[in-house]
Amino acid sequence: MKLFPFAHATHPQWPMAVGLVLAQLRAQLALPDYAATPTLGLLYITDHYAAQAQDILDHLSAELPEVTDWAGTVGVGIASSNVEYFDEPALAVMLCAVPPHQYRVFSGVAPLGAGEGMGFEPHTALVHADASTPELGELVAEMAGRTATGYLFGGLAASRGDTVQFAVGGNGNIRGQGHAGGVFRGGLSGVAFGEGVQLVSRVTQGCQPLGRERLVTAAEDNVLLSLDGEPALDVLLEEADISLEQPEAAIARLRATLVGLTAPGEDLMARGGTFGADVEVRHIIGLDPGRRGVAIASRVEPGMRMAFCTRNARAARADLVRICSEIREELEPEEMPHPVAAALAAPEAQSAPNPARRIAGAIYVSCAGRGGPHFGGPSAELQIVRHALGDVPLVGFFAGGEIARHHLYGYTGVLTVFR
Repeated sequence: MKLFPFAHATHPQWPMAVGLVLAQLRAQLALPDYAATPTLGLLYITDHYAAQAQDILDHLSAELPEVTDWAGTVGVGIASSNVEYFDEPALAVMLCAVPPHQYRVFSGVAPLGAGEGMGFEPHTALVHADASTPELGELVAEMAGRTATGYLFGGLAASRGDTVQFAVGGNGNIRGQGHAGGVFRGGLSGVAFGEGVQLVSRVTQGCQPLGRERLVTAAEDNVLLSLDGEPALDVLLEEADISLEQPEAAIARLRATLVGLTAPGEDLMARGGTFGADVEVRHIIGLDPGRRGVAIASRVEPGMRMAFCTRNARAARADLVRICSEIREELEPEEMPHPVAAALAAPEAQSAPNPARRIAGAIYVSCAGRGGPHFGGPSAELQIVRHALGDVPLVGFFAGGEIARHHLYGYTGVLTVFR
């Protein structure tokens, strides 16, 4: 297994940043442990470069003609191995050595169709989406239904300027997109992978429940009316320690309080009193004193399970370490030769990307509200990933919402590795 070449850089002028990235990629392409002829490129840029997205893609495509397919998007921040770039012009690229018959790039003008072309059947998909797309949750669920496993991973583009996505297939254009240059706005785009591309993916939650798990016993549209037979507003005020007689303090506390939801039949809590992987966290958007209800940013129905919650850095850190450990355990064989064991046991200072880790590359999509500031310092979140998972080729972005399986999440991280 060969490592995926990857690179990242920041510079006020995008040609300089792209030049730095190309230098890193070319150096790795010449190394024996890295793939020499990858054809799929993943490109993530911060919103400082959004207006130059087409120029950046054109330049990379011209300088790397062997890379015939591109996918990616924009974030308010981007990530690579051990580093985060927030509020500065930056880009990250990873060149994936995936067999061309085992993936398809798709976009809104060239949608993914199950079983299309040369017998290709999508099993999983990396998805980038525009948050302003109508009925986005339903579109994500529909996209999951087009894959054999129902598993998606990715996130929503996040930008203070132009919200762009990259999608280029084959000879520089996806069939059906005409003369479009590969930069899109709106809808969904990404890469579908076939059965031969082995992935391991986990979701890490970033919120801590305030009280116990509750059953939604009455609801209307997006308003929680009754929880375990009690008025929803009364439950919220008690568990979040809110007094409506102190309006300013109540507003501040309400803004910090969220709702974790699962569909009927799905688990809300995992071991240790933390949220399970199926939990979708949503904002509280209003109160209904007349009906003693709580309005949230999602439709709700009786039978769902929920808990009021708040963002918690300690819980987020512990859960991030947990998913990295689970991925390592899944990839490491029960018996391993000495060189492999030595590589995996190397101290962090010596833990350069190594094929012995059985990870060719990784994609990490985290909430724009997480990142280093939430975890205690610059690049702290990615440093946790590196310390727990080891130094592996990694790119990603900080999103306006995260995608995993058929769900849209918030305040989570989605870590996916190529075996």
